[in-house]
Amino acid sequence: MRTALTELTGVRHPVVQTGMGWVAGPRLVSATAEAGGLGILASATMSFDELALAVQETKERTDRPFGVNLRADAEDAGRRVDLMVAEGVRVASFALAPRREMIARLKDAGIVVIPSVGAARHAVKVAEWGADAVIVQGGEGGGHTGGVATTLLLPSVLDAVDIPVVAAGGFFDGRGLAAALAYGAAGVAMGTRFLLTKESTVPEPVKQAYLRRGLNDTVVTRKVDGMPHRVLRTELVEALERSGPATGFARAAANAVRFRRLTGLSWLAMAREGLAMKRGGDRTWAQVLMAANTPMLLRAGLVDGDTGAGVLASGQVVGLLGDLPSVAELVEGVVAEAERSIAQLPEGK
Repeated sequence: MRTALTELTGVRHPVVQTGMGWVAGPRLVSATAEAGGLGILASATMSFDELALAVQETKERTDRPFGVNLRADAEDAGRRVDLMVAEGVRVASFALAPRREMIARLKDAGIVVIPSVGAARHAVKVAEWGADAVIVQGGEGGGHTGGVATTLLLPSVLDAVDIPVVAAGGFFDGRGLAAALAYGAAGVAMGTRFLLTKESTVPEPVKQAYLRRGLNDTVVTRKVDGMPHRVLRTELVEALERSGPATGFARAAANAVRFRRLTGLSWLAMAREGLAMKRGGDRTWAQVLMAANTPMLLRAGLVDGDTGAGVLASGQVVGLLGDLPSVAELVEGVVAEAERSIAQLPEGK
């Protein structure tokens, strides 16, 4: 299935596996690449050395194109870009808008730049800076999300920019891919659906906890890191929702210490990243201070398998999922169902 996305990135199918922290490692990314989709490594939860090893392992597992998701406000972002250039990584994606000069550096090296955006104005900005495409996530999506549904956000972005647009938020099957293509998108990006596959490294009991959930079993909370965050409803999340600011700041401080030990970042480096985060977005200082909660609370659930102490990011589609296919089965099934759906549409007169 050829679209502007497949032409741009060199993959066979317009299906993107998003760069989910603690989830999108070499095994999942290489399986996606081998299946013909675009797999994206999540580097925000990796140290530089871990990212270098992850890129090497992914290249050993597949010779097909894949991407790396970067934090533009990370202190060593420039060094990570240099690594991607040296290793010939095909795609750079960003959860937050990259700087203009960073886009230029990547494009000069022949790397395709695909930021994620949550509003038409953000898409316009990165397109003006030279981004090759954008991923636009509606409010149905998991993790950090906005309040506008994909069915409204997607056309607003398509009308605003002339570069390829990839739709995210609420997609899990071929009908969704067909619908996105009908809107004018160049493909779909999926997170929760790829998290619930055989190649995902999320512990099996956690996967089963996801599969037991219904359409009303996610909630958007600001108590994780001060930003809207769609997660599964759990006792921990309910407790976070009831907690006051002092409790949140205390937890964030403790998690900052744990995250520093895990990544090897110095306190000075973390302070610089906090300042960059404040300058680069709309976050308050309170939200910046709480940002350390996200990686550590997600790690507890998605890596350690402790659903009582961890937060489980999830899109609303979790309520429609009931199996754990292989990545190959997933991608092939999505594309085949999309082709059938398109073929069944009435012919225009």
